[in-house]
Parts: sequence; structure tokens; C-alpha cells
Amino acid sequence: MAPVGRLVSWLAVGILLVSDSARADDTFVNWESPHVHPVDLTPDGTRLLAVNTADHQLQVFAVSAEGALTLTATIPVGLDPVSVRARSNTEAWVVNHISDSVSIVNLSTLNVVHTLPTDDEPEDVVFAGTPQRAFISCSQVNQVLVVDPARPLALPRRVPIQGESPKALAVNESGTRVYVAIFESGNRSTLLSGSRTFPNPIPPNVVSDPQGPYGGVNPPPNAGRHFEPPLNPANPPPPPVGLIVKKDARARWMDDNRGDWTGLVSGEKASLSGRVQGWDMPDRDVAIINTSTLAVTYSTGLMNLNMALAVHPNGTVTVVGTDATNEVRFEPNLAGRFLRVQLAAVNPSSPSRAVVKDLNPHLDYSVPVVPQPVRELSIGDPRGIAWHPSGTRGYVTGMGSNNVIVVDGVGQRVANIPVGEGPTGIVLNRPGTRAYVMDKFAASISVVDLKRQKEVARVPFFDPSPESIKLGRKHLYDTHRTSGLGHISCGSCHVDGRMDRLAWDLGDPSDVVKSSAGQNLGMGIPGLTEDFTNWHSMKGPMTTQTLQDIIGKEPHHWRGDRDGLEDFNAAFIKLNGDDALLSAAEMQQFEDFLATLTFPPNPFRNTDNTLPARLALPGHYTPHKFPPVGRPLPVGNALNGLQMFRPPRLLDANAFACATCHTLPTGLGSDAVWDGSRFNPLPVGPHGERHLGLVAQDGTTAGTTKVPQLRNLYQKVGTEFSQRESLAGFGYFHDGATASLSEFVTVTAFQLMSEQEVADMVAFMLSFSGSDLPVGSATSVMEPPGPASKDSHAGVGKQVTLTSPNPAASQLSEVALFERLADKEAVGLVVRGRQRGLPRGYVYVGNGLFQSDRSREVVSASVLKTLARPGSELTYMLVPRGTEFPLGVDRDNDGVLNLDELERGTRPDDPLSK
Repeated sequence: MAPVGRLVSWLAVGILLVSDSARADDTFVNWESPHVHPVDLTPDGTRLLAVNTADHQLQVFAVSAEGALTLTATIPVGLDPVSVRARSNTEAWVVNHISDSVSIVNLSTLNVVHTLPTDDEPEDVVFAGTPQRAFISCSQVNQVLVVDPARPLALPRRVPIQGESPKALAVNESGTRVYVAIFESGNRSTLLSGSRTFPNPIPPNVVSDPQGPYGGVNPPPNAGRHFEPPLNPANPPPPPVGLIVKKDARARWMDDNRGDWTGLVSGEKASLSGRVQGWDMPDRDVAIINTSTLAVTYSTGLMNLNMALAVHPNGTVTVVGTDATNEVRFEPNLAGRFLRVQLAAVNPSSPSRAVVKDLNPHLDYSVPVVPQPVRELSIGDPRGIAWHPSGTRGYVTGMGSNNVIVVDGVGQRVANIPVGEGPTGIVLNRPGTRAYVMDKFAASISVVDLKRQKEVARVPFFDPSPESIKLGRKHLYDTHRTSGLGHISCGSCHVDGRMDRLAWDLGDPSDVVKSSAGQNLGMGIPGLTEDFTNWHSMKGPMTTQTLQDIIGKEPHHWRGDRDGLEDFNAAFIKLNGDDALLSAAEMQQFEDFLATLTFPPNPFRNTDNTLPARLALPGHYTPHKFPPVGRPLPVGNALNGLQMFRPPRLLDANAFACATCHTLPTGLGSDAVWDGSRFNPLPVGPHGERHLGLVAQDGTTAGTTKVPQLRNLYQKVGTEFSQRESLAGFGYFHDGATASLSEFVTVTAFQLMSEQEVADMVAFMLSFSGSDLPVGSATSVMEPPGPASKDSHAGVGKQVTLTSPNPAASQLSEVALFERLADKEAVGLVVRGRQRGLPRGYVYVGNGLFQSDRSREVVSASVLKTLARPGSELTYMLVPRGTEFPLGVDRDNDGVLNLDELERGTRPDDPLSK
């Protein structure tokens, strides 16, 4: 399409959408990136900096002498900024979670002057040490980057963190220590296998082993010799399942019935559970980095999700988060009480001695439901903490409870302050008279008078999120609205729409068996249509699944025993402990919101989204099939892995290809049935639900099981039974019993032939993001058609900032790659910065041309590169296809371009002003 034609076509769509009073969901991508440190004050206290994650901007507010806020600037940064820190009164660093970058912003010129590339999923940044260095946490690679601010684009040093997902950062007063909260630290719980049905399973069925504390009885009782609640006598015997055990203060691995499994987990009989003798999971919660030597020590034993931390004026490190009680079995026993919201205080000189307090002391957890006024006092999903300069008061934000709770100097609650929806970050002015709270979901800043302990102003800002997100998000997160005690929600386990990295046994001994009739059993494929069973109420442990791209991929759950989202409505009462179901309208809001959740760019793909031919595999080891066990895997070739995944290679007992069940591009089963010559799509259900394929040959007692998607396998790495130390307790399969990807791809039925083939398949599994994979065929029984994938091109978010009209050759090469990808219409390309003191934006429209934010102005790619200079830097960024015009030239998507609006005196951030 010619540039002008493309622009006119887009404008017509934009005008149509505005007339319908709705923003097009296809011009907005929701990765639901969590905030870490979204607000900060400049050292002189005159400006408040706040990230606008949905709008991909840094907002600058002037702070009056009375503490009032006035928005003075919005500065485009990378995709999904989640943290900001003021390095000085004139410089801010913004961490862009999806772009894998840090935008360094000059607060005088109001422009990005450098874009610092980081490792995958950066979270936070702080400044410490002598000379000063920037410390940047990168959660997916478990590292902290150390950068010289004077040379931000120089090669950084990397500090490995022995824990899963390091996020929030803090610095002691002298700058000699950096503290790192390990978000997915675990809670010393792990899974003992007990449900494998194939011969000589790895790991072994240790729960059924006679040497266990119950003599092989499986499932073991949870109340002495009995079950609580009692077994339903009308049910058949429950199937053997795995069992969750947790290491206690005595370093004993115990189940919820005081059964001691230590010998079989870490002792002389550890091989019976597939582990090496001495196996351990240290449960590190806070990493302490010495800023001079970069040596790391750890504080342990706090909670399984360490969400935010701050340094008390007395030097104590305080951490807020949640701690799950997933070792307790059965839904009736967990209802309304499956976690605690906590504050931990750690003395850095004695990091192994932490004091942990419950932030909801008004709850005794004896019942799952309390009156609504009592629920309103609870805090849920804590995401921020700040201390008064005097140290006498601390302030903790509850993202799920829409409040800020006040604690005294030792962490005891003293007050509760309601604020806007979804409070995350909090920062106090230097006198300690005002707090500024980021209300993420409400798109506002709450101004809190600390003396009166009251919100005195709420300053809204522009939020381009579709109504489906604004209306439905609360059903995932709101703890006061959706739980019986006011402190939990669906988002307590499905954290930020993802996972808590734990397994839960949510069976119910007293419940009934559910029929699997009416499901897509085996997709009609010969050899896959036998051995299906009904779903027993004693289902055993199952790991938390992500909510990303689940709508339109029904049925739900590991077993496929929920026809659609409507079937989860009862969980608000049975699991969350609430006293009411969602209405039909509210359930539709919830579903519409979940339908927006999108998988982020895959970090193992190449920038053009192709599979890597050479992928190093640190942290992956040889499986039992190719001894000696536990040696590092060689470099893997994901292209070879893809070939092995598809026919004609039949890896599954020489009968099926991997893609026969795990259809491309998602890994899910087909929504169709084979009639002997072709696959016929199944009709949609009464609530719009699909009928993806179920199987009964996964080699476990789960019986009837939904074919699971494979797009986030790389986010579950960390469990290792072949090494003496593991960063996580739950791995792969429905129960998390299979520790590693190398063991996962070499279970008994899968016939890989060499260590190199294992490495190639692991490389493919890590790179399995969905898009740009070959799809199946309606006429190929070995490679059925599968559902489409809602994921992001690997290039999305990539940035380069030009600072001169004569860019470096490497920068020109990167820009040329961006333009080639945009020419292929795989992604969009925008350029943003300031020119002659005005904010400017450009969108690549093909043929070497950019449409500017002035409707009658088109600029050639060659000319645009020459416009960059100090004070007028230009940042090129790849964005999801379809979002480039709102992100580049029409911020409010109203059909009138940004500069046109400024020149006519209307607002580019208000669709009603044009």
C-alpha cells in the first residue's frame, strides 16, 4: 500500500472507532507488565516522575510548595516502563520491561538521550557505590547488570543472582550495599512424584514407595489415618498422585500430616525421589550485593513472593509480599486462607535472622468469610513500601486492596488509607508530609497527607487501555471484592496474569466424580481415542497455569475439566471464600479482560523472530537417558528441534509426532476431529467456548488431560534434581514432578537418540513462542491444524537512539534491520524524540518513507536519520503491528495527529479534544 493510502486507511478506521466510543483492541497490546518502582522524586523534591506503562511514557509532574501536582511533560520511552529513578535533578533512568532497555532521560531537554540495552525482562534500577554505578535487575536471566553511568553503552558487568526472578532494588544510606528482592523465591516446598504410569519413571513414584512414611499408601491421608474432609463413599478409589512437601525450620521435609520425607528428598534414599543425595532448595529471598567487590550474600526464609523492599532509616531491610500455604491439601481446607500477606525485617549484619509479621493482624484465619467492613481493613497484593524519614511510620501499598496501610517503626499496623484502584509504587517527600502513590489501574496519582493519614487529591493521567481492560481487571486482582477475608484474589496465584511457580492440591475428597463425556477426546486420531476416564475429585497437585491467551483455548485446567471461564465462577466462593458469585455481566467483563493478555517477545528468538541455530544452554543438564547425568548440555539448534517436533519424525513411541498432539503454533490440541480423511472444526459452545483436544496417554494417572500449550516453558526453568541445589521446587508436567526440560523431552515414550538431539529439542522448547511457526493441515492426521497464538514478535520493543546526524555504523545497521522488518509488515516501526523543542513522532509507512505527526508531512528514511543531534535525539523502536500509529503519531487514537492537535490548540491525549 502506498504511504498516503496506508495513512488514509488508518485514519478512516480511527474515526470509525471513536464514533463507537471505543478504542480498537488491535491497536493496543496488553502484556500486563507489573510495576516495580513506578514513581520517584527528584532529589530537590520539585518534580515527581511517574511511568505511564499503558502509554509507554514517562510523566513529569511539578510539585508545589504545598505538595500539589501539575503535569508538565510526557516523554516517550520504551515499551511497558515499570520503574523510574532520578539519578539527579536533571537525569532520570526508566526501565522498560518489554523493550529490554533503560531509557536515560534528560529532564532539561525532556528527551531520551541514550537507550541502554539490557538482558531479558529488566525490572528496576538503583545507583550506588564509589564511584557510582547503576545496578539493573533482569528477572528472566537472574542477573543484575552493573553499568557506568558515564559510559552507559559500554559493556556492563553481570552479577549472577542465585534465585528466580530478581526484581525490586534498594540501597543502604552509605551506598555500600544493594538489596535485591527475589520475586519468585519459593517457600521451600517441592513435589514428590507419585502419578507416573510408564515403566521405570523418572522421577520415580516415591509417594507409592513402601519406604515412605505411609508404607506406599497413595494418596496418603491428611488427618492422621483419615482424610479431611472425608472421602465420598460413592466415589471409586482415588488415583495415585504426587505429594507436596515443605522444608520446616528443622530442615525436615514434611507433608501436611506430619509425615517426614527427609530421607527420601535429601538423605541417603534421595534417589528414590529422583534426586541426588544432599539435594536442597535454599529459598533465597533477598540478595545483598557488596558494591565494592560485587560479592553476594543472601537472606532466606521470608516468603515465596517478595514484591517490594525498602531500607528503614535504622538500616534494616524491610520486604513485603505474600507467603503461600500450598503444602496444605484440598480446596475446602484452603478456602479463603491459602496465603498470608507479610512484612519481613532483615538485619543485613545477620541476614539469616528475619522477623516476619502478618500485615493483616485483624484476621485469625479460623473462618474463610468475615463481614465486608472487616474485609475492607485487609491489605492484599502488596507492591510498594516506603518509610518516613523519622523511621516511626512505614507505608505499604495494596494493589489488590486499593489502600495504603500504615505501620509503626517495628511493622505493627496502625492505620488504613483508601486510595485509587491498583496502588503500586509509593514515594514520600523529604519532610515526610506527603506521599505520592501510583494508582496503576485507576491511571492516577494519589496525594496523601501523612499527618492526617488521608488522601487529599487524586491526579488522573491519560490511559489508552481499552474498556475491556478497565472494566474486567478488578475481577482478577480486587481482594476486597472477590474474597471472604479481603486479602486474596485470583491474582494471588495467577500473579500478574501469570504463575506463582508453585503447585497446589485443590482436590476435594468429599466431591463427586465428573464425567468427561462431550469433550474432544483424542481428536478422532487413531490410537489417541482410547483409555479416557472420568475426572476424580482427588486430582492431586497441579502447578499454577498462566492466564495468557486462554480465552478461545477452552476447555480449561490441566485436565480440561472446565468447559469455559464460567465454570470457574464457583471458585470465588469455594476457593477465594467469597460469599457471592460474579454476575453474568461481571463474568463477561472478566473474560473480555483475560482475552487481552498476550505473551511477551521470546528472549531466545532472533530479532527477526527466527529460531536460533546456535543457542547456548547454561543451566541445562544431561538427563538420565544419556548418562552421566548432570553434565552441561551442548549448544542447541532450535531449527533441528523443530524438524524433530514435526512429521515425518515420530518421536512418541514411533507412532505420533510431537505436533500430532501439540499442534503448532501454540502446542495446544486441535479444535477439530479427524473423520478418516480430514479434520472437521467443532461448533462453538453456548458461551463461545472452544473444544481443544484432550488425551489420555500422557503417562500419568491424571487420565483425561488437556494437551497443554508450550509457549512459556522457558519461564519454568529452575528446578533441577541432578544438581545438589535447585532454585525452584516445581518443574514440568501437570504436577511439576519432572524437574527439567531435558528430562521432560526424554520421558520413556519420547525417542530422542543422542545428547545433541536433547540439546536441539531443549533449544526449540525454549524458543517456542508461537508466531512464525509452521501450521498443521486439515488433511494431515499426523499434523493437525491448531489454534492461532496471541504472542509477540521477538523484535517488538527493540530500540536504538541516534544522537548525531552521523550515527555509528552499528546503529545504522540496526535501523536498517528495523526498516526491513517493517517492510515485511511483521512489526511496526516508530521514531520519537524532540525537534526544535517540540515532541515529535514518525511512523514508517514503507518504501523508505515515514509519516510524521503532522498529517501533510512525509519524511524519507535517509533524511530522518540526519535530524538527530544532542538535545534532539531520535529513538527508533519496533512495535506490534497495528499499534504503530497510536504509538508514533496519534497518541489518543482519535484520527487527528499529535502535532496537528498541538497546532490547533487541542490535546493529543484526549480523544474528545480534536
